[in-house]
Amino acid sequence: MDRTIRSSINDSLVTMKIVLAQQNYHIGNFEKNTAKIIAGIAAAKAQQADLVVFSELCVCGYPPRDFLEFEDFIARSYAAIDAIKAHATDIAVLLGGPARNPQLSGKDLFNAAWFLYEGEVKQVVHKTLLPTYDVFDEYRYFEPGFEWSVIPFKGKKLAVTVCEDIWNLGDNPLYRECPMDHLILQQPDIMINLSASPFDYDHAHERKEIIRANVLKYKLPMLYCNTVGSQTEIVFDGGSLVFDAQGNVVKELPYFEEALGSIELESLSVGNAVKQVEVAPDVTELVFDYNIDRIYQALLLGIRDYFGKMGFTKAILGSSGGIDSAVVLAVACEALGKDNVRAILLPSPYSSEHSVDDAVALSKHLGNPYDIVRIHDIYESFLHTLNPLFNGLPFNVAEENTQSRIRGNLLMGLSNKFGYILLNTSNKSELSTGYGTLYGDMAGGLSVIGDLYKMQVYALARYINRHGEIIPANIIDKAPSAELRPNQKDSDSLPDYAVLDKLLYQYIERRQGPREIVARGFDAALVARTLKLVNNNEYKRNQFCPIIRVSSKAFGVGRRVPIVGTYLS
Repeated sequence: MDRTIRSSINDSLVTMKIVLAQQNYHIGNFEKNTAKIIAGIAAAKAQQADLVVFSELCVCGYPPRDFLEFEDFIARSYAAIDAIKAHATDIAVLLGGPARNPQLSGKDLFNAAWFLYEGEVKQVVHKTLLPTYDVFDEYRYFEPGFEWSVIPFKGKKLAVTVCEDIWNLGDNPLYRECPMDHLILQQPDIMINLSASPFDYDHAHERKEIIRANVLKYKLPMLYCNTVGSQTEIVFDGGSLVFDAQGNVVKELPYFEEALGSIELESLSVGNAVKQVEVAPDVTELVFDYNIDRIYQALLLGIRDYFGKMGFTKAILGSSGGIDSAVVLAVACEALGKDNVRAILLPSPYSSEHSVDDAVALSKHLGNPYDIVRIHDIYESFLHTLNPLFNGLPFNVAEENTQSRIRGNLLMGLSNKFGYILLNTSNKSELSTGYGTLYGDMAGGLSVIGDLYKMQVYALARYINRHGEIIPANIIDKAPSAELRPNQKDSDSLPDYAVLDKLLYQYIERRQGPREIVARGFDAALVARTLKLVNNNEYKRNQFCPIIRVSSKAFGVGRRVPIVGTYLS
C-alpha cells in the first residue's frame, strides 16, 4: 500500500480510544467471569473508551477442555454473552467465547471473538489456527475458521484474530493458512488479537517477537490482550501489549496481575515507543538463573489460584532440611500466608540432626507452624512386620522407600484430618530420572517445583534470599541427600546436577536425540544412561500430581510419551 495512503489512514484514527482488559478468569464460573467482564466494561466506560478488548475464551475460561462437550456449558456461555451485551451500548466490546457451528459438517464449535455494540452481537470472528501441541488440544473441540472479514467500527476497519492466528510466521509455518493474509486485502486500520498465551520462562520474549513480525509484515499497529491467572498447571502471565506500526512497544501491561491499559490510537505514530523489543536470549542451553524472578512470580500465582479457585486455604508439606522442601515452604508461605502453611518434620533413623535443625531454623525464619514427628518406631514396626517376607535379604531400596511411604501416609493423614492440601516437593531432575518414591515423596495435590531442575531450585533459593537470609545458608551449601541410608548423597545415584540438568534440558525441552546431545560435549555413556532413566520412569510420572508449568516442556498434559515403549530405554 502506498505510504501516503497509509499515513492518512493512521491520521484518521486520532479519535478512537481502546482499553485492554487483562483479567483472571475461572473455568466454568460463568457468574464470576461475567461480573468481572461487566466491571471491566464499566471501567472502560469511565475512561470514555470507544472499545474494550478482553482475552480468548474469557466468558468460560481457558482451557475449558472437555467441558466444551457439554451442551449445558455452551448454553451458559451464550447466556453470559447475552448478559454482557446489555452493557455494550455506547461502548463496543470484543471478548472471547465458544460459538456454535451452524453447518452440519465439521466440529460443532468455533473458538470465537464476539464483537458487541449497541446492545447487539454485531459480528463473530472464528479462530482459524487451532494449536494441537504441548498443552493445547484445540482441534479436539473446534472447527477452524474459513471466512475472514474485518470488523467495521466508527469508520475504521478492525482486523481481529485469536491467539494462534498470528503465530504462523517464520521459515517453517505450522499451518497452511495465515488469517492476516486474507484480512490485509480488506485494508484494515489496526490489528487486534485476543489471546490466552501461557507463561514459560522464555515465552514473553518470543511473544513480543511474533507480534513485531506481524506488525512489520502487515505495516499495521497491533493491540494484543492476554489473559492472566493460573488454571491448574498452566500459568498465564498477562503482559498485554500495544505495538505501533514501526514494530515498537508503545504499552506493556504488568505481568502476573490484572490490569487495564488504555491507548489513544494517535499514540501509535512514529516516535512514541516506550520500550524496544529485547535482544533474543540463547535458549539452546539451560541457564540456571534465567528469568528466575518471573519463575518465582509464576509459582506464587500458580499456588494462589490453585488454592483460591478450588476453595482451599491451608497447605501442608514435609520439611526435610533439604533445598527442595525449603524452597517450596518459602514460596508457599509467600503465596498463602505463613499461618496457612504447616511444615511437618519427619526424621527417620538416617536423618541427620543438622537437617532437623536446618528445617526448624527455616520455619522460625518464615514464622510458619511446624511439628516434629519422628518415625523411628513406625519404621521399625514396618521392618518387623515385613521381616518374615523379606527373609533376611540385604538392605536396599525397599527399606529406603518404606521411610518415604511412611512420611507420605502421615502427611496425607494430617491432610485428611485438617483439610490441608499436600504440596509436593519433588524437582524436575528427580522426576526425570525416577529418583522418587511412588506413594511417598511423590504424593501431593500440587507440585510446586516439578518443572524446575535442581540447579534452578538452588537459583530460586538464592533469589528468595536476595534481601536477607530466609532459607538458611547451610541448606543451600550442603550436598543434597535423601537421607534414607547411612551417609547417603544424591551423587551416589545421579550424575552431578550441574551436568545432569543441562543434559536433561537438551532431551526434554529441546527434544534432542542422543547423537545431538553427545555432539554438544556430553559423555556418550552418561547420555545413554540418563535417557534410559527418563524413559523407563514414565510410569511414575503418569501417576504424579499436577505440576505448575514454567518451562516450554513440562511433565504432565504437555508431554505425552508411551509408558510401554522401547525408545532409548
